[in-house]
Amino acid sequence: MSERYEIDGRPVTAEAVLPLATGNFGHFTAMQVRGGAARGLDLHLGRLDSATRELFGGGLDGGRVREAIRHALAGGPADASVRVVVFRPAGAVDVSLLVAARAPAEAPREPQSLMSVAYQRPAAHLKHLGGFGQAYFGRLARAAGFDDALLTGPGGVVSEGAVANIGFLSGRTLVWPDAPALEGTGMGVLERRLADAGLRAERRTVRLADVGGFDAAVLVNSWGVWPVCRIDDTVLPSGAPGVAELIRLYAGAPWDVV
Repeated sequence: MSERYEIDGRPVTAEAVLPLATGNFGHFTAMQVRGGAARGLDLHLGRLDSATRELFGGGLDGGRVREAIRHALAGGPADASVRVVVFRPAGAVDVSLLVAARAPAEAPREPQSLMSVAYQRPAAHLKHLGGFGQAYFGRLARAAGFDDALLTGPGGVVSEGAVANIGFLSGRTLVWPDAPALEGTGMGVLERRLADAGLRAERRTVRLADVGGFDAAVLVNSWGVWPVCRIDDTVLPSGAPGVAELIRLYAGAPWDVV
């Protein structure tokens, strides 16, 4: 599909996009849209509303977001990768919405290898603009022969992947690292599905020294769920039955009409 960009329902102009080109104060959500619907739409809208309150002092109506997405997709393919960026131009009272629609994306088909790096995102609970650190360390990881980076804090405490949450399987429990990280929408969608399969989730401290003791590890974002086969020199069983189960659970999650 051809890429489409709109700000507040109008085609992007150089003047309108200048605040984003010269600064990075804002936040966003990224979703996969199929047939005009997205998984966990309420999670995306809730994320945008709460972050707008924190950064700009007022909420963001979900109806406005949905209309902006529909407008950007009108007349084009019903399947797309959609990013909604919230920012406030200088002197403006209200925030503006940039909607970017690109070709749809899927979770990687091959198990991924991760290189741990000593980096945690600032204000990690926000999906904010300015992802230099993630891009920088992701490039270093790929140059070293890995697929991506794994962000860690002091003492080797695991936080999150560069572009996804990481979860570790221990029996019938999915362990999320209890460290500064974004609670992703894909993570929320998956958690809603666990109980139906007799699985549970918990949060606890996970250190690099601990990862070899888990049954498996997965990455999760709006693309889906995919396995981790290696973290640094520690090999993980990407073909463990629990991994396939988590992939199926996410794939079976309902889609919400935008």
